[in-house]
Amino acid sequence: MHLQLDGNGPLHAQLTRALKAAMRSGLVAGSRLPATRQLARELGMSRNTVMAAYEQLRAEGFIEGRVGSGSYIAASLPRARPPAQPVEGSIAPQSAFARRMRECHQGFGGVVAEGVLHAFQCGEPMTNPMLTTVWARELSRAAQYTAPGYAPIRGLPALREATCDYLARRRGVHARPEDVLIVAGTQQAIALIADVLVDPGDLVAIEEPHYPAIRKVLQSHGARMHTTTVDHEGLVCAALPEGGAKLVCVTPSHQFPTGAVMSLQRRMELLDYASRHDAWIFEDDYDGEFRYDGKPLAALRSLDDHNRVIYVGTFSKAVSPTIRLGYLIMPPQLQRDFTSAKWMSDFSSPGVEQAALAQFIDNGGFERHLRRSAQVLKERRRVLIDGLRACGRGRLLIEDSRAGMHFVVWFPGRSDAEVATLVEHARRARLGLYSIAPLYLRPCGRAGLVMGYGGMSVAEIEQALVLFERCLDEIFPVSAKPLPRRPAQRPTRRSRHGRSRASSGSK
Repeated sequence: MHLQLDGNGPLHAQLTRALKAAMRSGLVAGSRLPATRQLARELGMSRNTVMAAYEQLRAEGFIEGRVGSGSYIAASLPRARPPAQPVEGSIAPQSAFARRMRECHQGFGGVVAEGVLHAFQCGEPMTNPMLTTVWARELSRAAQYTAPGYAPIRGLPALREATCDYLARRRGVHARPEDVLIVAGTQQAIALIADVLVDPGDLVAIEEPHYPAIRKVLQSHGARMHTTTVDHEGLVCAALPEGGAKLVCVTPSHQFPTGAVMSLQRRMELLDYASRHDAWIFEDDYDGEFRYDGKPLAALRSLDDHNRVIYVGTFSKAVSPTIRLGYLIMPPQLQRDFTSAKWMSDFSSPGVEQAALAQFIDNGGFERHLRRSAQVLKERRRVLIDGLRACGRGRLLIEDSRAGMHFVVWFPGRSDAEVATLVEHARRARLGLYSIAPLYLRPCGRAGLVMGYGGMSVAEIEQALVLFERCLDEIFPVSAKPLPRRPAQRPTRRSRHGRSRASSGSK
């Protein structure tokens, strides 16, 4: 008897399902089944496994036993075709929220193409084998003393206290433990913010360009999006909606993706805007720990005197995305709503990971890791910038932010379509490049790449640069566009010594 096991669960359960499928698809009712010993030998499994499957089928009425004769398929077994496998999205969305989610999530998945050898992927974690060992030790220790059951909704007190101490020292944010909500990273934070603040039709202002995952969460909640220009001083507050927005989303310490730092004047303008219009500000401090030209800037929240800023940070960026831990600093007037939204989302974040992280911060391990990481990232950034300058030869412009784990490279005079051709050509050469175009809601008139280097070693960056230069030469050869003409020179005349010189009498 040919039976196809599905590989899911215990063997006796797999055999039971396989026999049911065979009975429904063609075995004649009333026919005799193989003896348990024979079937066990044919399938290469124990007789006890076959006997357990037969007993289950007998209990469900699929087969019947006859003393001294064996097991037979039940005569009254209904003949039915195997159930069709449902096709994803084959039915209409069952709610307005589901419809908006389909529209927002369409085409939004993994960005690293299969077969790519090196990828300048923005947001990739920095690999640190030493951290892996230390974190495993912290987890093991925390598992021994963390109480079973759900952690408090807002997070373990130890981690909330450690977060407050860390933010006060590193980011200038002074918060109380009761202000802190431990969340599963920035993505859950924006989902909770949307749950608490955004109704369908509400106007939300976002930076242009911006992080698309945040926009998609807001759009799935029915928000109307207002894109606000970003320049070298960050968000242009004069471009915010005149009638007021319900929520303004900003990355003031290191604008994503351009890297611009919001000036103090702009920060004060934004806080004044929120106060005048009863707006809320979502401050995404996604990588404020990593700056390479001085002390990290104080957060926008540190200037907020009216409790309009909802400050969000993440440990996943600095440690590892696998821990899925971040924090949200709640304004006092919204704490009840955020706590309820977190409870409805997942009750609380994992307790063992929280306890391990709290200990990691308290014993100084976290900040030691940040210092080492900053040095490593600074070197990777230097190698990448030097390599791009060497192979660019006038074809690209580096917008260096001196912070974070990525920067933008522009291609003056090129279109998005031309850069898309470069990206596709690089993919075929097993190099991952990423256009900045998807980070704009509307075409911006400039073409460029977002170059991430956090997840690549110096050696990998150097190898990737070789591929990048080759692709650049093949798609944008230096001779493809005429060089700008030099200014015409005046006629020269011969000096009495026989040398030529300009008639202007230059030295």
